Amino acid sequence: MRRFAFATRVTMDHDSLMTVQFRALCVHLFTATGAVFAMLAMLAAVEAKWDLMFLWLVVAFVVDGIDGPLARKYDVGTNAPEFDGVLLDLIIDYLTYVFIPAFALFSSGLMDGWTGWVAIILITFASALYFADTRMKTKDKSFSGFPGCWNMVVLVIFALEPNFWVSLALVSVLAVGMFLPFKFVHPVRPQRWRFITLPMALAWTFFAGWAAWVDFHPESWAHWGLVITSLYLLFAGIAQQLIPQRKGGARVRSG
Repeated sequence: MRRFAFATRVTMDHDSLMTVQFRALCVHLFTATGAVFAMLAMLAAVEAKWDLMFLWLVVAFVVDGIDGPLARKYDVGTNAPEFDGVLLDLIIDYLTYVFIPAFALFSSGLMDGWTGWVAIILITFASALYFADTRMKTKDKSFSGFPGCWNMVVLVIFALEPNFWVSLALVSVLAVGMFLPFKFVHPVRPQRWRFITLPMALAWTFFAGWAAWVDFHPESWAHWGLVITSLYLLFAGIAQQLIPQRKGGARVRSG
């Protein structure tokens, strides 16, 4: 009986281990779907179907927001080490956050002449360096410098259609801001202000999908939602640096 119980326990432990490993592998497979959505977005961009392109980018954005918590929950580095989840995520992020939005900004005609060339050079060059920067994360898991979320920036430019000089100034400031010691919040990982940051990120995703769904109609209320949520996500981290954090009744400076 003892041998049978021991064998049964070993079998159950093995099955449990295989289940965890399988789930960890599924997280990698889920992350990889972002590459498919990137291709669908690129095909739409080539045909100048900007609304469809942004819808696919929003779907990829949702995948990127979900796969991180899943990867940490199932410890993919330990349970599915055959694939480098960080590298896989960075490859897909560069496509969906940088390359495709830069192409759309250049091809859409929203930035005329040489300003379009300057914008795509700044976006792609600075982002390549930033994505390889080992200092891109702060101690509280936020981002040090603007985290290259050009998909969000370009979507807002499409929605508001500002003067191309305004767009060029915005791109230039954010490209430089990638390498300045300003904090930009991660929507999920930092504990501080998460009760505001996470709903704001979810709201931005909703308004982005809404704006793309109505083909960026100028009278859509989605534009106001995008502006409000974008301003929060852009400046919340800097505000955290300026406002001392209370901990145990004492004031301390945040990272």
